[in-house]
Amino acid sequence: MSRIFGTDGVRGVANDELTAEMAMKLGQAGAYVLSKGGHSPRILVGCDTRRSGDMLAAALMAGACSVGANVTYLGIIPTPAVAFLAKEHGADAGVVISASHNPMEFNGIKFFDGSGYKLPDATEDAIQAEMESGMKDITFPTGAGVGSITYRMDAWKEYTAHAVRTVPVDLTGMKLVVDTAEGASYLSNIAALEQLGADVIPIHNHPTGTNINLHCGSTHMEELQRRVVEEKADMGLAFDGDADRFLAVDENGNLVDGDRIMAIVGANMKKNGTLKNNTIVVTVMSNLGFFKMGEANSIRIDRTKVGDRYVLEHMKEIGSNIGGEQSGHIIFLDDNTTGDGLLSALHLLKVMQEEKKKLSELAKIMKVYPQSLVNAHVPNSKKDHYRDYPEIVERIDALEKEFSGNGRVLIRPSGTEPLVRVMIEGEDQSVIQKKAEDLAAFIEKVMA
Repeated sequence: MSRIFGTDGVRGVANDELTAEMAMKLGQAGAYVLSKGGHSPRILVGCDTRRSGDMLAAALMAGACSVGANVTYLGIIPTPAVAFLAKEHGADAGVVISASHNPMEFNGIKFFDGSGYKLPDATEDAIQAEMESGMKDITFPTGAGVGSITYRMDAWKEYTAHAVRTVPVDLTGMKLVVDTAEGASYLSNIAALEQLGADVIPIHNHPTGTNINLHCGSTHMEELQRRVVEEKADMGLAFDGDADRFLAVDENGNLVDGDRIMAIVGANMKKNGTLKNNTIVVTVMSNLGFFKMGEANSIRIDRTKVGDRYVLEHMKEIGSNIGGEQSGHIIFLDDNTTGDGLLSALHLLKVMQEEKKKLSELAKIMKVYPQSLVNAHVPNSKKDHYRDYPEIVERIDALEKEFSGNGRVLIRPSGTEPLVRVMIEGEDQSVIQKKAEDLAAFIEKVMA
């Protein structure tokens, strides 16, 4: 079996690639590995609003109970809430049934350990190895040794209380349009903002099980941008299906992405003396303008490879307290152990209130350089070795030299497809698009 865990758990089309049988086995192996086989583990399970969530959660919980785990089912709840509650209540693990921003036919299973952190590769590999062995190390109990399930469908309120307590910003008088993507935060995030005094206009917060992320949320911002202008709102907030991501819209209907949110909040933290190590951690995909913002504000910017897990690993390694991705997956490590859309929104709103500035004014802290992304189709066996071709390296170096610091070339192989992704940033969209296309064509020719 090839590796079943991706960068964010196990994902696939529910009832096809991700079956109830696989969910049950993940429940068995996960409960065993995360409890180290030495006691009856306690596991929290939550899901987003997808129709397949009930099926997969039931199968996973049955599997966990069959190896003696006691499960608390939290129902529909944001991913960051499960991470927080697992740590808060001393559970052995938290499990989220969600495919985040993906269409409703997909689903996923991701684990958090008892400290609220996503699992390292070695632990995921141990879970998979147990599954592939036919659970040879597990003793299946009978009688009183079989695990049980309890139901706590109001646990999202504890998470909401934590967020409000952690970032107690007064939102009285602020009008906010909030898009919950028909997803897991349709209750929690609306409630938190209203508790803080905001005038909330919710959109896409009537989940049916089949409409999650459908033309809404942080991957489809057009309606939110329009509604903010129509409602004359102070700001728009967009979450994704499991609410670990957050993007904003300013009062003029302009998108404010994760880079700008981190720039705004990070600079404010520096001013207040709360930016640990004077560092923000981002991935190589962050906009060139973000790195220039760091230089202009004397903030160190550390970069990792793509994936929030790598951002988190580096944050823990150096002791920083803010990091994330352009997509809006932002980690405030003083407040939670994973990307948290609600906390990200509250931190941004706090800066707006503290500095008494509109979001459009705050967003001027960084210039966003145009980006062009073009895929070069290459043999899958060669995609990781593009730097072994001197002519490709020479072409990349020549482009970097031509930009003289006002542009950037980023080449990275796809993790799942036979592609080398060519991303170029620069001052002029038409120029960089042509250069990206030319470089991708050159890579295809050389690596054919």
